[in-house]
Amino acid sequence: MFDGFRREFINTGEVEIHAVIGGEGPPLLLLHGFPQSHVMWHRIAPALAEHYTVVATDLRGYGDSSKPAGEPGHETYSKRAMAEDQVAVMAALGFDRFRLVGHDRGARVAHRLCLDHPDAVAKVALLDIVPTLTVFETVNQPLATAYYHWFFLIQPGGLPEHLIGLDPEHYLRHTITSWGSGADAFSDEAMAQYLRCFCDPAAIHAACEDYRAAASIDLAYDRADRDARIACPALVLWGLKGVMERVYDVVATWRDKADDVRGHGLDCGHFLAEEKPDETLAALLPFLET
Repeated sequence: MFDGFRREFINTGEVEIHAVIGGEGPPLLLLHGFPQSHVMWHRIAPALAEHYTVVATDLRGYGDSSKPAGEPGHETYSKRAMAEDQVAVMAALGFDRFRLVGHDRGARVAHRLCLDHPDAVAKVALLDIVPTLTVFETVNQPLATAYYHWFFLIQPGGLPEHLIGLDPEHYLRHTITSWGSGADAFSDEAMAQYLRCFCDPAAIHAACEDYRAAASIDLAYDRADRDARIACPALVLWGLKGVMERVYDVVATWRDKADDVRGHGLDCGHFLAEEKPDETLAALLPFLET
């Protein structure tokens, strides 16, 4: 799926981050979401690599990256810690400043990275999210129904780990197909990779810790930075068949958090880069190039 890309495991001093790297030109970092891995970019990464040095990583806890155990404060999976991983990866590859595209959890990491490391990000694209703090402060019945997993995965005592672990393949397939346009939107090869990685008990625990952090320490950081703004140009894209379209004015919401925002919806569900790769590229390339 990533012909011509090389694989690397980069030690950040705390974890090892798995990455695939390909192409030439200005650096571009791609960050995936839950419950996937870098593989989610397989339909657009080769085209992006015609213009950029593309670095597609697995976030800590996901894919083939390290999966440290969580701890009571959930700092291990805070978006701050995950953003620092990615800055360290890019620095190890010789890139102190880069373009950044994040989807889902990766977009939440990208948001935090822009706030904590503003000099590192030339441009950012945020796919199918609004800010984490916004979600928790505006949750209503339609959003809670659609985002039930936000409240399921944060339960303590290993409950979600146990329940998902009873049939992780069913959970992953249900999640991916119900949030997107159905099973046909995903290649068999990509789905096999998602299953290979997600069915690891350590990965299930890490995903739960990611969400637990979002409902605790990430909120503390976000409240402390409530008035902080993304300084670089930002593009926001979302699925017109998804939750963001039904619940939020996505562009207006991000204009509360960034100085230069533009964006639009695509005719798909949550997984833009796999459901509508051509349209996703058509939106990303002009933004990234200017």
